[in-house]
Amino acid sequence: MDLRSELDKATLFQNLELLAQQVVEGFISGIHKSPFHGFSAEFAEHKIYNTGESTKHIDWKLFAKTDKLYTKRYEEETNLRCHMILDNSASMYYPEIAYPTIDNLNKIGFGVLAIAALMNILKKQRDAIGLSVFSGTYNFYAPEKGSERHHHMLLSKLSEISLDTKPIKETKIYTHLHLIAEKIKRRSLVFLFTDMFQTATDDDKLFDALRHLKYNKHEVVLFHLLDTEKEFHFDFENTPKRFLDVETGEHIDLFSDTVKEGYEREIKTFFDELKMKCAQYKIKYVDVDIRGDFSKVLNTFMVERQKFL
Repeated sequence: MDLRSELDKATLFQNLELLAQQVVEGFISGIHKSPFHGFSAEFAEHKIYNTGESTKHIDWKLFAKTDKLYTKRYEEETNLRCHMILDNSASMYYPEIAYPTIDNLNKIGFGVLAIAALMNILKKQRDAIGLSVFSGTYNFYAPEKGSERHHHMLLSKLSEISLDTKPIKETKIYTHLHLIAEKIKRRSLVFLFTDMFQTATDDDKLFDALRHLKYNKHEVVLFHLLDTEKEFHFDFENTPKRFLDVETGEHIDLFSDTVKEGYEREIKTFFDELKMKCAQYKIKYVDVDIRGDFSKVLNTFMVERQKFL
C-alpha cells in the first residue's frame, strides 16, 4: 500500500464515531423502505408494545402517527448486553483498496464500521457493549460496559485496527471462539463478523466452536462478510493471474475460467453446510456483501434486539 493510500485510509477512519453516526443516520432516513416502516428516528426512546403488558407507558402520540403501539423507555432501563467479535486475520484485508470510501471498503473496513454503527445505536439505547478481536492470536478483549469512557476506548481500538497494514497471517477461528465463549459469562447478544476463511481446515472443530458460542444461552448472529463477486462467484477476467493465499503465502498461476465452475461448486457446498450448522445450533446466519450498504446488518440488529428483550 502506497503512502497516499495510507493517508486516505487514515483520513476516512480518523473520526470513526462521526462516520458511524453518518451510517446510522442514513439507515434511519431510509427506514421507511425497510421492515421498520413507521419506526421513526425516535426509536432509541421506545420499544414495541407486547400484548399483556401494562398500557401505562404507551406513547399515544406516536400511535397516532404510526398506527403502531410503542411504550416509552426510561433512562434507568438497561435492556441488553451485546458482545462484538471481529475477525482481524489477513484474509479480512481483501480486497486491497487504494482509496477507501464509505461505499468502497475491504472486509475489515466494513466490519469495523458496521460494529461502530451498532455501537452508536447501542449507546443511544444505553446498552452495555463488549468487544473481542482475534487473528492468529486472541488480540483483544473488553467486557460489556455502558460507560462513555468504555465506548471511546472501543472506538479507539477499532480505529487502530482499521489502519493496520500488516495483519497476522495464520488463523484458527475455532481456537479463539472457544476462548471468547468462555469469557462471556452473562447472557448476551453476540455478533460475529468474519469471512470464515482460516488456515486450519477442520470443519468439525469450527462448527463445534460456533456451537460453544451458544454457551450460557447467548443469542448469536454470524455476519458472514464476503466480496461476493470475487470470493463466491470467482468473477475475474480470463487472463493469466497469480492467486495468492494471504494467510499461507502459497500461490497458483492460472486462467480463472479453468477453475471457476469447480471453485463455485466447492465454496457453495461449504457455505451451505455452514448455514445448515448455524440453523442446527440456532445461530442466525447473515451473508453480507461488502460491496453493498450497511442496512442488512442494522436491520438484523433491530430484529434480533426485539427478540432478545
